Amino acid sequence: MIAAMEQEFVTTILTFKGLVILIWMAVFFVVERVAPASPNPIPVNQRLYRVGRNLLLFLLNAVASRLFVIPVTGLAAFYSLTWRPDWWGGVPGLLIDLLLLDFFIYWWHRANHVFPLLWRFHQVHHYDEFLDTTSAVRFHIGEVMLSAVFRGVYIWLLGIPLVSVLVFEGLVLLSSIFQHSNIRLSPRSDRALAYVIVTPGWHWMHHHAIREDTDSNYANTLTIWDRLFGSKCGHKRRLTMPIGLENVTRDLSLARLLARPFRG
Repeated sequence: MIAAMEQEFVTTILTFKGLVILIWMAVFFVVERVAPASPNPIPVNQRLYRVGRNLLLFLLNAVASRLFVIPVTGLAAFYSLTWRPDWWGGVPGLLIDLLLLDFFIYWWHRANHVFPLLWRFHQVHHYDEFLDTTSAVRFHIGEVMLSAVFRGVYIWLLGIPLVSVLVFEGLVLLSSIFQHSNIRLSPRSDRALAYVIVTPGWHWMHHHAIREDTDSNYANTLTIWDRLFGSKCGHKRRLTMPIGLENVTRDLSLARLLARPFRG
């Protein structure tokens, strides 16, 4: 009975999270086309193909999430170590969990740029030649699965409840859509928000097609991690800055993106 109620609760959270994210993404998708910040350098006849490719990667990862990520996360949370004190619960406990998970994703993201094996998968995200809301969900399915395994170990060690992870996943996607979007923000507004959260101006430097900048600004939600650990980019965003990978002149097809990590 209790297990069934817990399953129903998780299902409700997942459904609500999915609806919120779809609405959020749709709103930003429209706004960035009505009031774009940066001109789109991709030829008009290729733009629809690019968006479709990114969304197909998203659909693949949505399937992987249901079949692999959620089960791995659920098992890690269910069998996690039970050393946490009683005060580490409720709303204060949730806030601590969110902070710890954001701390983890910073270091996981940074590791994806440092270790060659992880970079093979993560570079698929960076092949995109332009940033908009669809870039936020463009990841190789291998990266998504590897992330689930390593995060599962982290969840198991810290005893993080599944509810905290689900809430965090929702916040991560909302944040990612915002920071990858091409919405027009005034420089003053962007700078003010970037004192706390990752903004388009902050994250776009991470996608600048210069490796020095690509290997910076790893934070996902809170910019404090880049400031604390010396990975804040020293340059400022330019609206005409080239996006992508250094010395790479074009994006790849969907099939080649999926095969890219397994090639030399």
